[in-house]
Amino acid sequence: MDAAEALTLLMSPEGRVDPYPTYERLRAYGPVVQAGPVFYVVTGHAEADAILRDPGFGVLDDALRDQFLPGWRESPAVASISRSMLRTNPPDHSRMRRLASGAFTPRRIGAMRDVVEAQAGDLVDAMVARAAAGEPVDFMSEFAYPLPVGVICALLGVPAEDRPLFRRWAGDLTGVLEPEITAEELAVADRGATELRDYFGELIAARRRAPADDLTTALVQVHDTDGDRLSGDELLANLVVLLVAGFETTTNLLGNGLVVLLDHPREAATLRDRPDLAPAYVDELLRFDSPVQLTTRVSGVATRYGDVDVPAGSWALLLLGAANRDARRYPEPERFDPWRPQVHPLSFGAGPHYCLGAGLARLEAQVAFPLLLRRLPGLALAGTPRHRTRLTLRGYDTLPVTIDAEAAAPHRGTPAGAARHTP
Repeated sequence: MDAAEALTLLMSPEGRVDPYPTYERLRAYGPVVQAGPVFYVVTGHAEADAILRDPGFGVLDDALRDQFLPGWRESPAVASISRSMLRTNPPDHSRMRRLASGAFTPRRIGAMRDVVEAQAGDLVDAMVARAAAGEPVDFMSEFAYPLPVGVICALLGVPAEDRPLFRRWAGDLTGVLEPEITAEELAVADRGATELRDYFGELIAARRRAPADDLTTALVQVHDTDGDRLSGDELLANLVVLLVAGFETTTNLLGNGLVVLLDHPREAATLRDRPDLAPAYVDELLRFDSPVQLTTRVSGVATRYGDVDVPAGSWALLLLGAANRDARRYPEPERFDPWRPQVHPLSFGAGPHYCLGAGLARLEAQVAFPLLLRRLPGLALAGTPRHRTRLTLRGYDTLPVTIDAEAAAPHRGTPAGAARHTP
């Protein structure tokens, strides 16, 4: 199997469900391999990290979109993503990121801990109640989705009663982030983008009438004070992306991470007794099974990586999940080892496009995993989890679990009411 054939396998439904064997097939050709005339696949950690930080590489711009995706402006999904900080280059990217970064400072994220603990405790209570009533419990629906969506919606000022709407909308829209998408999948993504944009259009109008202490109000005021700083399209696009990116990656981190911990009971028991180890555990979970598996970059200048010449105008497919398992960087990379030193996963990227909400995602996981292990000593998988057939955003559709309701520890955290207040 040559590199092009391995890449075809990776994009297939089977390859997406478990990409790691295919990563190793690609890695056999070197950390950077040419898979087409101007197309390169990167599996090496050092090479992927360097390209993400290299100012000579950027994301797809409008000119290239016009060339490779004719008609993209008529797609609400592609247009929404393209006008956000996720898919723009400096100086537009730097300007938009600076305007949104105030919501994600270390101090503000630290202030969210009580809110995260309270919401997580309430969700565990609800899971225990379902189990006690003899009802099935799906970890994704009952915990992994509602925790991060509740937190990001609190930041954006989305009313609690509207939060259930976002799972389908975001799930539809994120199809456009996949490296390949069918016309049918694009139509689904467009529907999700349209509904999200309509919702945020109404929220923006509401915040103009009655400002609040939330990120939506702050961005609206930036736009209204000086339209050159944040255009109307950018305002809508970034609200959509902040919401979607704010919980999709964390949802996958929680689901992927729980499966790994339940597969490693000795390490899980240590984390249950030593919650102070949560930061190291979360970084290793991010490395071991990344919620974000890939990203792309375009070279603006001719360069050389991994003993391979990369001409200007080339596409680089950065397989972050493969880079996180590069044996040159992490010995025995297929082994989950929370004691592993110097873990710096590329799951949230690197360089100027490093995920703005990475600190918040880490906080939620650092709170959630010790809490789940402490309060639910009988937590176990109930059957086989079902993976999503996505590659870019890797996670589970369903994750059924069993809970021993009688053995569940009581909730001793922040009172439930605290979960409904933003810091």
